[in-house]
Amino acid sequence: MTDLLATARAWAAADPHAGDRAEIEALVEAGDAAELERRFTGPLTFGTAGLRGPLRAGPAGMNAAVVGRAAAGLARYLTDAGQGGRGVVIGYDARHRSDEFAHVSAAVLSGAGFAVSVLPRPLPTPVLSYAVRHLGAVAGVMVTASHNPPQDNGYKVYLADGAQLVPPADREIEAAIAAAGPARELPLSDDWNTLGDDVEADYVAAVVRALEPDRVDAAARRRLEVAYTAMHGVGSATTRQVFEAAGFAALHCVAEQDRPDPAFPTVAFPNPEEPGAVDLLTALAGSTGADVAIAEDPDADRCSVVVGGRQLTGDEVGVLLGDWLLRRGVRGTYANSLVSGSLLGTIARAHGVPFEQTPTGFKWIIRAGSASAPLVFGYEEALGYAVSPSVAHDKDGVSAALAVALLAAELAVDGRTLTDRLDELAVEHGLYATGQYSVRVEDLTLISGAMTRLRAQPPAQLLGRPVEVVDLLHAEPPLDAVRLTGEGVRVIVRPSGTEPKLKAYLETVVPVPDVAGLPAARGQGADQLDRLRTEMAAALGL
Repeated sequence: MTDLLATARAWAAADPHAGDRAEIEALVEAGDAAELERRFTGPLTFGTAGLRGPLRAGPAGMNAAVVGRAAAGLARYLTDAGQGGRGVVIGYDARHRSDEFAHVSAAVLSGAGFAVSVLPRPLPTPVLSYAVRHLGAVAGVMVTASHNPPQDNGYKVYLADGAQLVPPADREIEAAIAAAGPARELPLSDDWNTLGDDVEADYVAAVVRALEPDRVDAAARRRLEVAYTAMHGVGSATTRQVFEAAGFAALHCVAEQDRPDPAFPTVAFPNPEEPGAVDLLTALAGSTGADVAIAEDPDADRCSVVVGGRQLTGDEVGVLLGDWLLRRGVRGTYANSLVSGSLLGTIARAHGVPFEQTPTGFKWIIRAGSASAPLVFGYEEALGYAVSPSVAHDKDGVSAALAVALLAAELAVDGRTLTDRLDELAVEHGLYATGQYSVRVEDLTLISGAMTRLRAQPPAQLLGRPVEVVDLLHAEPPLDAVRLTGEGVRVIVRPSGTEPKLKAYLETVVPVPDVAGLPAARGQGADQLDRLRTEMAAALGL
């Protein structure tokens, strides 16, 4: 306890933020050992999406001192790489303290000699990814916790390619952060620039240009009724501009969720995947007779789709968009993550184009492809899609929303819908039913314990079929995941990289003899997914 109190006092003395400093001092004064342990048991680390954690003082939280030292570590990394004095662009969402953290980063990076530009207001993450390459910057920072709960915030770092960090850069920046001096002693400068609206306008024009809306009948675009929600995030204004520029009628927007609100008052979790999150959107679509409904997450890098009252899975949307681009003649590499469904690979091979399945995370997906066959489409089942990777070198919910609407308008010309196209693909390739068994925990040791049990005693069969077990810790790069595959069945189990969850990704393939056989195949697929959830719950002991 004596050492813990000394560590906390030293941190508080070096904390430049009066409110954060007072928070730690109050805990020291109260002798609150349990809370101090939470705040000082290790710093935040670079995970799947950079730094992310609860807003609280101390090294294990998101606060001004942690953000300042992160910016200093990034500055040291870039300087050591021979890029000192070059441009860095910073963006931020509308969460609590996001603007403050962006400006702290700007002051530290400017103080380290970099030419810093900050986006003019809260804007979608894909605008920041676009801006890095558009402005010729050597790095970008996006202050966002994406779809995490309201009490969280985060810090994503992009390098000159506009893509999220991968090893060894993440570890090297983390080491530079650890070596940074006390936050109070970091050199600061206010010699940084606030950008105008032209970067967002250039992004909008680039998205529309990349997706070529004029290839879809103009009247069909105008007739399509689209319901939309920004889920209290920052996507609304940018998305409206994109749809207007592409020739669509005004969106029907969920009024309660259309303006940024860091409290996210109408949803338990601001994540379109969570139960109930798209209820208001679905209701609006029903009352307006919308042909398609689209939800973006709070930083607008992901989107979810509802058709006819049914929320499509990330795999279904990914397959629809990939198939649409292939039918448009877009050649290059198609990719998804290893926890995503297998159908995109089947369709890509049928079209004779390269397909890659990458490690989990968009930082890997966006790097798929080659010089001769660059990535033209990638997706992850967690609602992330890159339909125009030449624009934003990351997942992009705004461009994906436009692509969904263009596909829906194109199908509507023949009186078809998105679900009709899914049926056609099932008849052609078989029904690929995907789902999840997901457990959220308070105690993270439950996740590590479940993974240990699975590795020690994996099931020999799933759905009564023998399965091969592969521990992906031995893959390259090594992944904390286990894959079980058999005839027409696949399960991949891994801890979430951004939330306290253990996830099992389920897939089963059911043959479809003809259109008449679709209802039975769908019922069979649903039953098999339910059986897989039961079997994996038993195998994991959760």
